[in-house]
Formats: sequence, structure tokens, C-alpha cells
Amino acid sequence: MTGTVSDPDALRQRALTALLAARDRTSLLTTCVEEPELTAQHSPLMSPLVWDLAHIGNQEELWLLRAVAGRDAMRPEIDGLYDAFEHPRSERPSLPLLAPVEARRYAAEVRGRALDVLESTPFRGSPLTDAGFAFGMIAQHEQQHDETMLITHQLRSGPTALTAPDPAPAPAFSGPAEVLVPGGPFTMGTSTEPWALDNERPAHHRLVPSFHIDTTPVSNADYQRFIADGGYEEQRWWAPAGWDMVRGNGLSAPLFWRREGGQWLRRHFGTVEVVPPDEPVLHVSWYEADAYARWAGRRLPSEEEWEKAARYDPATDRSMRYPWGDADPTPERANLGQRHLRPAPVGSYPAGESPLGVRQLIGDVWEWTSSDFLPYPGFAAFPYREYSDVFFGGDHKVLRGGAFSVDEVACRGTFRNWDHPVRRQIFSGFRTARDADPTEAP
Repeated sequence: MTGTVSDPDALRQRALTALLAARDRTSLLTTCVEEPELTAQHSPLMSPLVWDLAHIGNQEELWLLRAVAGRDAMRPEIDGLYDAFEHPRSERPSLPLLAPVEARRYAAEVRGRALDVLESTPFRGSPLTDAGFAFGMIAQHEQQHDETMLITHQLRSGPTALTAPDPAPAPAFSGPAEVLVPGGPFTMGTSTEPWALDNERPAHHRLVPSFHIDTTPVSNADYQRFIADGGYEEQRWWAPAGWDMVRGNGLSAPLFWRREGGQWLRRHFGTVEVVPPDEPVLHVSWYEADAYARWAGRRLPSEEEWEKAARYDPATDRSMRYPWGDADPTPERANLGQRHLRPAPVGSYPAGESPLGVRQLIGDVWEWTSSDFLPYPGFAAFPYREYSDVFFGGDHKVLRGGAFSVDEVACRGTFRNWDHPVRRQIFSGFRTARDADPTEAP
């Protein structure tokens, strides 16, 4: 699907496919463990898995059955239990949540009714139904919670519950370490992508000076050199709050890593493995990414730099939907959708590289940028303030590109993710950038 597709039948089929794919993933994530694992809180940073399950159903009911179809509430008494803003995650285990069997039954009943609504709703007439926006929004919402539940699976203790094939082996990357992105204007954001969320809108022009950006994400081997050089022991590399985080928590490596027998090991979905040197580094905070970049004599790219590297085609002087063009992601182009439960080696997916030769801008790991999460010029909250508007400001940093954990419906060249700079449980990595010399030709 291109960003300007308007065929209602094609959009309806896409919405159906996206909703079914999301539910398949939700089912897998909530049936691979026993009931005590669903109701337990595996980290104060995360909800019990059973909360996510019923919350998914509740949001679908609120938007597709009530807002779109105008139907009466099925379970109005549970709305408050599953309002993400009414109860912080740390409180949710103490709430009278639906039991797993009841939560599954509720979500399934909502889904059955929602598919009837999908079949009968005209994709026109209101901002909520134009191009099937509400259905795309709900598919994205469920996939975002599927990613959240995958994080919970990584945090939980106990034996492996999830398995998936590893990405295909890739030859060692031998291309250039960085590419030059030419300076000049480009179009950032979108006004045409039918299911783009409010913080991606509207399209607007940005003037970006020339800069260099890493061809691939920073690898585990790269990051180990930072550790070996005393990166966690040198205050000069760290932002003040980051240094406080390091010293206050005794940090010496990414989350889930430990040093044993002269090598770095990590816990990965219930198994312990040697840290793969050629994979992108994972589970690092913004502060760690920023410190590494300073140590390397570089910096994190800004959000606008990242998007220009990912979308700008100098041959046509336009911004594309993805680095490879306007076509949807495929397994040959990007590591998405939890097909694999790990990033692919750096330099993988040559079919997904940008016109400038940058690889893995979509999939594998979310990439921290230097930018605060702020609205674009002309931003309008839609369909509710709590999706984006309440998070704008200096408390959140922007991540771009998506990870192996996120589905393609919730990942595109304009998609914006955000989190607190201390967060490490998310599937986050980074690449670095540097200013171009004024004498360098574009």
C-alpha cells in the first residue's frame, strides 16, 4: 500500500489483515505461559500480561464499537481499570482485573463485533473513519502492546517461553563506516499516509545542513570497546543525569549483560548466551548512547537528520515512505514483526538500504536520537490528547526506525517513538553522526 492509496476495498482488506495479525501475536504472547505468569508483575516498569490483554480489548471496544459504530458499552464498569492514565503500571496488579479466561473471552467478543463493524463502515464521512483510520489506529495500538508484552517476556525470570528462528546469517559488512547526507531542504512528516498518527503530521519542510551518519547501527563489539576503555568509569563522557544514573545504580554494561569467565554474557528471553559481537547493541538508555557517541568523538543524530537519512532520495528530491521506496516492508528489506526475536547482524538487509547507502534504518533496533519529543508545526491532537500531546516536552527523547519487536503496521519512515532517557528495558540501540566539513561536496 502506498501512502496515498484511496481504494476503500484495499484499505478494508489491509485493516482486516492488520487486525488479525495483531491478534495472532497477542494470542501467542499470552498463551505461551501459565496463568500465574499472566497475572504476575514481572517488573514495576511493566503491567501484568493479563492487563495488556484486556486493555487491548477495551480500547478496541471504545474506538471501534462505541466511537465508530455508536454502540452501547459492553462492560462500562471496567473502563477505569484499563485506562492507562488512571492507574500507573506499579498499581495495576492490585486492581480487580479480569482473570485470564475472562479477559480472553472479553477481547474475543469485542473482536467479533469489531469485524462486523469493519465490514459495514464506509471509509469516508468523518476523520475517524476516513481511509479506515480508526481500524488502522487500533491495529497499531494492539501491536504496540504486543511489543510491550514482549518486553515483559524479556524481563520475566524462568525458562524460555518464546522461540523463533534467527535471522539469516549475513557476510561481515565491508562497506563504508559512514555516509554523507547532503545538506538542503526535505519534507519531514506526512500529510498523506492514511494511518499516520497525530505526532507524525503534518508534512513540513526542514532545512538540514550536511552531516555524516553511521552506515549501520553501533554493534555489540563496538560497544564492548567503549566498556573496555573505561566508558562507564569516565564522568567526562556522560550527561550529568546520566552519570548520576550510572553511579547510583552501579551500571557497567547494557541491561541483561554480565561479565563471566573473561567474556560478556547476556540473558535473552530466558536463555543465557555469549553477547553476539556482530549484532546491534540492545537495551541501552539514551544516556548510554549519548556517552558512547561522545567517547567516539561523534554525537547522536537529531530526529530530522535521522528522517532525512531514512527517507530522502537525492535522485528525485523527494521523501519516500521507507528507505527503499514507497513499497511496504518485506522480510528481505527489514527485520520486523517478531519473526525473529533478535536483531540481525549489522550490515544486513541490503535490499532495505536507503538511496544514500544507509542500512537497517527500519527494523532490528529502535534508534535513539538527540531530539526531545516535540510537536511539529501545525500539530493537532487526534483523536485524543493522551496519545501524544501530554508527552511533549523535555522529559522524553525520540527513538526512530522500529525494532524486530514491532510490526510493520506500527513502523514507517515517519513513525515516532519516545521514552524517558533512562529507559533500558526497551529494544533500543543507536547509530552516531557527525557534522560535515563545509568544504565537503554534497
